[in-house]
Amino acid sequence: MGVVTAADRAAGERVPKQDRSRATRQRLLEAAVACLAEHGWAGSTVSAVAERAGVSRGAAQHHFPTREDLFTAAVEYVAEERSGALRALFPQGATDRAAVVGALVDLYTGPLFRAALHLWVAASNEEQLRPRVTELEARVGRETHRIAVDLLGADESRPGARETVQGLLDMARGLGLANLLTDDRARRERVVGQWVALVEAELG
Repeated sequence: MGVVTAADRAAGERVPKQDRSRATRQRLLEAAVACLAEHGWAGSTVSAVAERAGVSRGAAQHHFPTREDLFTAAVEYVAEERSGALRALFPQGATDRAAVVGALVDLYTGPLFRAALHLWVAASNEEQLRPRVTELEARVGRETHRIAVDLLGADESRPGARETVQGLLDMARGLGLANLLTDDRARRERVVGQWVALVEAELG
């Protein structure tokens, strides 16, 4: 039987510690998004998020030194999770464009969009936050556009194809904004149905 060295013991201890650190970070990110979606920027503090995540304020600041770090990372994290979930809905590629359009609209009607919206409003008034949110939104927007192009089978070399995909995403964002005030599901379904017809006609 081999001798267990101090280095071996330290390595064994590091793995669970790293796992705990990742789990703590994930809880903080998820709590931050939920807090932002429910209470907006003014009501979302590091202390409130730490309490919701079940960790100390010190632990929260160890992972995210500033409030801006925490909330921009939170929205980015969940955006990436949602993008992954969207791709997972169509692992073999999409054959039904109506299902793709519906899934894209769903991206903008949940707590992630609500949280992101609060972050955008805060960024319009917070000089320190604005460049982070602008860069984040550009990155998330590019990734969502790429996913939409792939799933819709859009050939962007065709005139109007890129604009059709972007228009679809802009429409979905607008429906998500309207959904913040009222759950007008019936009207949304009619609008989505019209966009499915438009997408089919434009993308061929």
